Amino acid sequence: MYGVHPAKNSDEAVGGGATKVIRTYQTWKGSNIFFLGGRVIFGPDVRSVFLSIFLLVAPVAVFCVFVARKLLDEFAHHLGILVMVIAIVFTSYVVILLLLTSGRDPGIIPRNTHPPEPEIMDQSLEIGSSQTPQLRLPRIKEVMVNGMTVKVKYCDTCMLYRPPRCSHCSICDNCVERFDHHCPWVGQCIGRRNYRFFFMFVSSATLLCIYVFGFCWVYVIKIKNSEETSIWEALIKTPASIVLIIYTFICVWFVGGLTVFHLYLISTNQSTYENFRYRYDRTENPYNRGVIENFKEVFWNSIPPSKNKFRAVVQREPESLPRAAGGGGFMNSNVEKTPSDIEMGNRKPTGNNGDEMSGGNDRRSSWGRRSGSWELPSDIASLASGLGDSNRIIGGSSDSLSGQNRQ
Repeated sequence: MYGVHPAKNSDEAVGGGATKVIRTYQTWKGSNIFFLGGRVIFGPDVRSVFLSIFLLVAPVAVFCVFVARKLLDEFAHHLGILVMVIAIVFTSYVVILLLLTSGRDPGIIPRNTHPPEPEIMDQSLEIGSSQTPQLRLPRIKEVMVNGMTVKVKYCDTCMLYRPPRCSHCSICDNCVERFDHHCPWVGQCIGRRNYRFFFMFVSSATLLCIYVFGFCWVYVIKIKNSEETSIWEALIKTPASIVLIIYTFICVWFVGGLTVFHLYLISTNQSTYENFRYRYDRTENPYNRGVIENFKEVFWNSIPPSKNKFRAVVQREPESLPRAAGGGGFMNSNVEKTPSDIEMGNRKPTGNNGDEMSGGNDRRSSWGRRSGSWELPSDIASLASGLGDSNRIIGGSSDSLSGQNRQ
């Protein structure tokens, strides 16, 4: 298992030299945790996955032992065995969906190793000033999506312009394609590559709750009929059913409510983040293509491959990097920080990747270095160009940036 810090003793000889190399997942700058040598990726709150599994498996185990087992001989043609079999198989299916949601790349956009080359001249210097005019990088650009203008922001942490519908998760510290939200119950961001499994997990968990709830009442009614007693006395004779009925009733409001909410989001082609931030019920949604097409986009379109090769061998980055005079890392003097740079939650990443900190906090970035090109990565550029013109820069105060490049 690896988090942010690389593992030791992973040097290899390359080209006959003594170049230090290491795999991508071992130098990962996000907050993710990896298992099986980088083959499985979780969020930093991976422990919540085990809690969710327990909350699923434990009630079903109680149901099989104290309810389903008592119904084995209560149905003709030995159909009572199906009550237990369906509960076990369906629970396994829900757990698999949970792992498919939490243990895969949700659609992380790879970070750039260098910032784009600024190309807007700083006009803030007074005429006759002895200082050299500086180039500045626009904070926001505009692209066209289905004939409507959509603003895309520059991410200081990942050093790239986020594609449309992409946002930076402050918990995982990654830019995620079609970012929906960070789910603490699955310990992972929900994005383009795992949203389908997330919805299937939530809806299937709802059906499982209804299944257990229903057969608990079947068992109670059979006790009532066989002993010719009241429903309350029948409930007292099976306390496990009382506990399961209360538990599943509470859970079904939670997972059932999520299922209904996400059915609405899918039908209108919104993400949770967009629904709370932009409120498309007041403005036109540029991504809405109609109910049928919206459902096809989620359930019938193929899931794109991951843009990250976590097991690829890369060179270890130098440990000793030049630092700014007043802090512990490179200071970005070309872009003015705004509170909306991280678009989810109020947490700010700290430690080795505290790029999103402001004020006097240390920030590790590469803004002091010059880059040979400011082009977006080819995969992100193709995505943006497919949606519209990504080279129109807005004017006014939205691209007002301050500072100078550190040499």
